[in-house]
Amino acid sequence: MSASAAAGVLALGLVGTTAAQADTTSAQALNYVALGDSYSAGSGVLPVDPTNLLCLRSTVNYPHVIASRTGAHLKDVTCGGAQTKDFSQSQYPGNAPQLDAVTADTDLVTLTIGGNDNNTFIGAILACGTAGVFSGGQGSPCKDQNGTAFDDQIDANTYPALKTALRAVRAKAPHARVAVLGYPWITPATADPSCFLKLPIASGDVPYLRGIQAHLNAVVQRAADETGATYVDFSRASEGHDACAPAGTRWIEPLLFGQNIVPVHPNALGEQRMAEQTLSTPGLGLSGR
Repeated sequence: MSASAAAGVLALGLVGTTAAQADTTSAQALNYVALGDSYSAGSGVLPVDPTNLLCLRSTVNYPHVIASRTGAHLKDVTCGGAQTKDFSQSQYPGNAPQLDAVTADTDLVTLTIGGNDNNTFIGAILACGTAGVFSGGQGSPCKDQNGTAFDDQIDANTYPALKTALRAVRAKAPHARVAVLGYPWITPATADPSCFLKLPIASGDVPYLRGIQAHLNAVVQRAADETGATYVDFSRASEGHDACAPAGTRWIEPLLFGQNIVPVHPNALGEQRMAEQTLSTPGLGLSGR
């Protein structure tokens, strides 16, 4: 064989190998469906997906970051304001139930859900914010007025709804990896007086509000564990990145004077860190992709 012929054979071999590798990579790309509420959708983070303005879905939310890092084929049906019931029914006219996006060949599902059931987040934040303003930041007026009401609703309503929703995901995609993300901390563990203008919660209600969030996350984790899903825990990772932390450090924007168009929600950094925590969570097999 001449040198030129040998070179030609080698070149063809390399082309064939490269093509085969490309086909293998393409075949291994995950079919990824992102479900969930505004924390999944990245509501408030620009730019907004123009295909569905009602859902206020960001194009740089954590599902997009995960898809970019893994090369997955993403179908993002996250939607601001979603509750667990919106997995099985239309949230808005023209919006299909979120579970319609999940099929038998789905490889990966991520979701953050539960905070809007019973209006837990918005109800607690508005109740404690209003009470905080009227008390001048003193005492625990929100706790005094509401007691265990938020926690009772989480146990009675949110927990069974979460289990139902996660079982439905599993039924539609029995072989998929399902990652259920907790909610990063909104408040610090103890009151920060310098934060009152941004997050007007009375000093005694800061741990009260955080306790409600911790309870919700615990219920989300319990539902995930009981349905064979993987829980992504932010209890340590998001410590010190709450809404009272300075810009550039915080993952969650405050109620007032924040940088997002939607307050008390993750900013772009928060969405990125939520993606990174998910990618590194054992059991999902995403860290090496």
